[in-house]
Amino acid sequence: MNRRVSVYGAPLWHLLVLVACFVVAGYAATRVVAAGIWLGFAAWFVGAIILHDLVLYPLYSAADAATQALTRRVSRPRRTRRPAVINHLRVPAALSGLLLLVWFPLILRGAERNYRWAVGLSTSPYLARWLLISLVLFGVSGLLYAVRRGVSRRADR
Repeated sequence: MNRRVSVYGAPLWHLLVLVACFVVAGYAATRVVAAGIWLGFAAWFVGAIILHDLVLYPLYSAADAATQALTRRVSRPRRTRRPAVINHLRVPAALSGLLLLVWFPLILRGAERNYRWAVGLSTSPYLARWLLISLVLFGVSGLLYAVRRGVSRRADR
């Protein structure tokens, strides 16, 4: 067992999960090819890679660096075990961004005609719902930060 771990570099369960992911991805690829939409899928996939790597990654990396610099300046670390505020901003921002990425045609009303034709409903509630979900995510994260900070203050005393 130790020899396998030293050769692969991770536990055996990691390899099994990785193989399972490749099996699922292979199955999805066969379904795309069988449906005859592989060219459109490939174009979408390459476009998503280019959009993410050349546009989105630099943007959210710069935003994260700016937020880190701001939070470092605002909360000068002392010899306390105060929780880091940056993670309480990163997690809700990432979840909100992921929701926007998945649902942006409906949130930004870009698919109004197709959506109305397919299900008979309007896309107008999606923006308000996404904003509400984002507000709740940031609110819960802020509340959790306040609780953690209060606990750390008590532990410091």
